[in-house]
Amino acid sequence: QVQLVESGGGLVQAGGSLRLSCVASGGTFSTYDMAWFRQAPGKEREFVVHINWSGRLKSSADSVKGRFTISRDNARNTVYLQMNSLKPEDTAVYTCAAAPKGSASYSYWGQGTQVTVSS
Repeated sequence: QVQLVESGGGLVQAGGSLRLSCVASGGTFSTYDMAWFRQAPGKEREFVVHINWSGRLKSSADSVKGRFTISRDNARNTVYLQMNSLKPEDTAVYTCAAAPKGSASYSYWGQGTQVTVSS
C-alpha cells in the first residue's frame, strides 16, 4: 500500500554532512511512524533513528546520537535524516521504513540509498 523512495546518498569525506530524504506515497503519511535503518557490508541491518506519527517523539541509536537528526514534513510526505560529523563507520545502505499508527512493526520499506564516508 505504501511506497517509500529514498534519495540523497553519496560519497562524503569524514567529518562532512549529508541529508537523506524519504518520500512516501500510497498512504496517509501523517498516521505513520517513520524510521531509518542501515546495513553495512558483512553486517546485519541495524536501527538508526525513529520519529513517531506526530513528530513529537524521537529516538536514535547510541552510535549516532548527537550526530544524526530525524525530522518530517507532512506537507511534503517526506522524512529526513540529517547526518553530521560523518565517520567511515557510517558507510552503509540507508533505508527508510514506515509503521502504521498502532502497529508493532515496520510494514513498509524503501529500496535504500548508499552512503559512503571516506577516511
